[in-house]
Amino acid sequence: MTDVRIIIGSKSDYDLCTAINRTLDEFAVSYDFHVSSAHRKPEQTAKLAQDAEKAGVKVIIACAGMAAHLPGVIASHTVLPVIGVPLVSGELGGTDALYSIAQMPPGVPVACVAINGVKNAALLAIQILAIANPELRKKLHEYKELLASS
Repeated sequence: MTDVRIIIGSKSDYDLCTAINRTLDEFAVSYDFHVSSAHRKPEQTAKLAQDAEKAGVKVIIACAGMAAHLPGVIASHTVLPVIGVPLVSGELGGTDALYSIAQMPPGVPVACVAINGVKNAALLAIQILAIANPELRKKLHEYKELLASS
């Protein structure tokens, strides 16, 4: 059973998004990882969103740059929480992606973290999972204590 599904819009975003994997690994949270563009592979992207709940996924993290339609497209195909990560790409430095993710229409919510905020996306997913997982919540408390002591 997979807790988090990570979907990135392009293979070129992989290196930037590896902090998601590292953070989830640090907290022993299971995940799967996919590359699927909302524009180049719309059917595959829709299927990843539609099949997530059956696969036991509880949270989806979607990372995309430029027009960044990926998180919104995914959110339109699932009732699971979707966390969008706007990535720096193109001439607008990620602001286009930020606006695309943050300005979702009513009824299709997407949580949005900072531009290139991949680690915070992973931590937000962990916090969502920790609502129903006391062991994970304990690890988060310990993590916050470490942050405070640094």
